[in-house]
Amino acid sequence: MRAVVQRVLQASVAIDGAVHGAIDGGLLVYLGVGKGDGPKESEWLLGKLLGLRIFANAEGKMDRSVLDVGGALLLVSQFTLYGDLKKGLRPSFEGAMEPALARASYDDFVTRARQRIRVETGVFAADMRVSSVNDGPVTIWIDSEKSAGMSR
Repeated sequence: MRAVVQRVLQASVAIDGAVHGAIDGGLLVYLGVGKGDGPKESEWLLGKLLGLRIFANAEGKMDRSVLDVGGALLLVSQFTLYGDLKKGLRPSFEGAMEPALARASYDDFVTRARQRIRVETGVFAADMRVSSVNDGPVTIWIDSEKSAGMSR
């Protein structure tokens, strides 16, 4: 699984002009599911997101998690995180999980996350408009395949 994580003051996702999900503060997470990803990768990534210490403490140092600050997650499915440009300028998405399986994995991730934190979402495979006010900005890329113990 891959995620691009942005610390935000607010973020929202709209579909056909109507807001579908919005948060006032926390993490905007673009989430991609790759071939071979399963519950192990999902749980690992969720733990990283919820424990990621990128919010300021009283001294202004990044030392607090989204849980520590009472924030929320806005999860947006993003298969293009698996875009590969090795063979030219048009991305190949061969590394992304097949859509029906990816939807089930994404839904499972959302369910797991909602058991631990407030979560808003976009709609899987929808044409979405994402708006955000980045805080910092702070942007982190997380890839389960590149992390210890997660190789397939």
